[in-house]
Amino acid sequence: MKLPRLAIADPGLSSLRIAARAAIVMPAVFAVASQLIRQPQTEAFAAFGAFAMLVLTDFSGPPVSRFTAYLSLALTGAVLVVAGTLCSANPWLAAAAMAVAGFVILFSGVINGYFAAGGTAAILAFVLSVAVPVPASAIPWRLAGWGLAAAAALCAVMLMWPPRQTETLRADAARAAAALADLADAAFSADQQAIARLRDAAQGEVSGLRRRLDATSHRPTGPAAQAAALAALVDELGWLLDSLLAVTGPPGAEPCRAENGQAMAAAAAVLRASGRQLTGLDAQPQLGRLEQAQAATVRALVQRASVLAAAPDDQELESQLQRTFRIRAITFTTAQIAGYARTASGLAPRPPVWQALRQFAAEHLSGRSVWLRNSIRGAAGLAVAVFIAQRTGLQHSFWVVLGTLSVLRSNALGTSRSVVSALAGTAAGIVLGAAIVLVLGASDPVLWGVLPVAVLVAAYAPRAVSFAAGQAAFTVVLVVLFNIIQPTGWKVGLIRIEDVAIGFAVSLGVGLVFWPRGAAAVLRRDLAEAYSRGAAYVMVAADSLIGIAGPAEPSLAGQAATAAVHQLDDAFRQYLAERSAKRASPESAARLVAGPARLLRAGRSLASLDQLMAGSEHDGSPGTPGESLDGQVQALRSWYVTLGDSIVHGMAPPPPQQPDPEARGQLLQHLRGSLASGEGPALNQALAVLWASQHLDILRRLEAHLGEQAVSGPGLPLRG
Repeated sequence: MKLPRLAIADPGLSSLRIAARAAIVMPAVFAVASQLIRQPQTEAFAAFGAFAMLVLTDFSGPPVSRFTAYLSLALTGAVLVVAGTLCSANPWLAAAAMAVAGFVILFSGVINGYFAAGGTAAILAFVLSVAVPVPASAIPWRLAGWGLAAAAALCAVMLMWPPRQTETLRADAARAAAALADLADAAFSADQQAIARLRDAAQGEVSGLRRRLDATSHRPTGPAAQAAALAALVDELGWLLDSLLAVTGPPGAEPCRAENGQAMAAAAAVLRASGRQLTGLDAQPQLGRLEQAQAATVRALVQRASVLAAAPDDQELESQLQRTFRIRAITFTTAQIAGYARTASGLAPRPPVWQALRQFAAEHLSGRSVWLRNSIRGAAGLAVAVFIAQRTGLQHSFWVVLGTLSVLRSNALGTSRSVVSALAGTAAGIVLGAAIVLVLGASDPVLWGVLPVAVLVAAYAPRAVSFAAGQAAFTVVLVVLFNIIQPTGWKVGLIRIEDVAIGFAVSLGVGLVFWPRGAAAVLRRDLAEAYSRGAAYVMVAADSLIGIAGPAEPSLAGQAATAAVHQLDDAFRQYLAERSAKRASPESAARLVAGPARLLRAGRSLASLDQLMAGSEHDGSPGTPGESLDGQVQALRSWYVTLGDSIVHGMAPPPPQQPDPEARGQLLQHLRGSLASGEGPALNQALAVLWASQHLDILRRLEAHLGEQAVSGPGLPLRG
């Protein structure tokens, strides 16, 4: 009979380093409080404060930013300890204070990624203070324990195995940008073997960057704008790779080869400068050069109309235009990458306060906001748990709230799985802890020897093994700690499982009452909204080209699509953070989530095509190419809206649309007529409409891929 193998997921051994650091520092902090200060309140706050800052918190980024974040958490925790202790005397006041503090701490995560990363530790500091009633005279002892823990943790995280900067997402993105720049430089090379090597290198860098981002349940910590820009940058690099792969094949006939080469060289230079910015170096991407090269390519294409007119058939004509179209898309995407890289590096100017507040209100001060809903849910659950703990007078009553806090990260229907795992792990931990106490005795030296090992496993298991294993190890830590503080033997285990069971029951009830379908349902709904908004933006941008939409409409539609994509990203982060979501592959859900961002990029590219229409008369009358384009974009929008509805309602997605050769033939015929007439405005319009149609072709090819993900649904269960 084969024994089950222990599955451990710890790339780079980062979880082991964090666990080892906690196993060294936390027992040392507890020893100082226990052997020198000898005050139970100080001992408890020293032990759990160290655990919170060393295990529950992991700030990334440059050393100065990390130090500032940990110091801010320490000072915030001290304020919360004082406030929580002052409110702990009355159950009603304690519950109300928990509701307010819980909401503020949880909702602040939307403002700054560091706030989100330190939220659990901050809530724990307040929970420990408000759930266990003591007189105000205990505040100095509690602050002494928290201060001791914070000082030791701050030194440890900065000096003991700090994260290497080469492992950051920004550094990975910089390498990917450099690899894409090398590929862009070689696009016109005759050495196909060298191009093949550069293709493989670029694909490896971009794929590795995407996997790393997908594996990060909470997107990069730091200021919200920088974190959002970094996540968007990863998507843009993938989009650019697709375009580069399409133009690095064997060269064919093209009317403006020299101008295309200059545009690619300008794009490569911007990519390299953006990569240097991401690594903290002083570099200024030459966007002016990129814009000039892009405009020169379009002008050359119009000026050499005679070359296009000489194409023997439609296939050859489209082939000559295709490379220039792709290179124009490459320069547009490169400019987007430069903007995101600048923001992710903290170099972009801040928007006006009124503009930032308006965007924040539009995205997060509504019932559709994941952050708002989860913050209200979390605050309500914690407040109810604190009130029950205080009114029932349970021993070590803060365990009730710890249990509630654990399960609030899961959706209500997934809560049963978390409850079973938590109780099973707790039971195993009680058995093991009781065995340690019964077999080895309540000897201080033995318990002190067991404590570091238990902390190591408790810190490592949830990250690399399973939630249940972490609960078991954490229970052993509690049994050992409280047998050192106040020897009670195995009885502390019964108290632990009783209190945690009540905490989970309270949390389950709160979750069922407020939002019983969790983040999976929110993600499905936000997917539908983002697909609808993105497709509407594409439609309005295309209609603006042919004069159907007004000049202001693309801007408004683009703002709505951008807000929907940001809201979807928040929902996806919450979905990844839920333990019940771990049973599914996040990569598949990530592919569905990436779809609206592609629609948004296509809409922006279409909107920029208006520059080609300068001096042209928009014509969307019957029988013109404008009418044909309008029909294509209406069908495209209908498909993506239907896809979103199918995801929400768990139905089969619509079949992908087939290209319409007749419509493409009409566009090419109109282009030939414009080439023959030699009229610049008419040629500009014909080129713009044809390139808009090519944008729609790319989105149509995406339909089959998205439909396949929606059918299989391995990353996002279609039904709640």
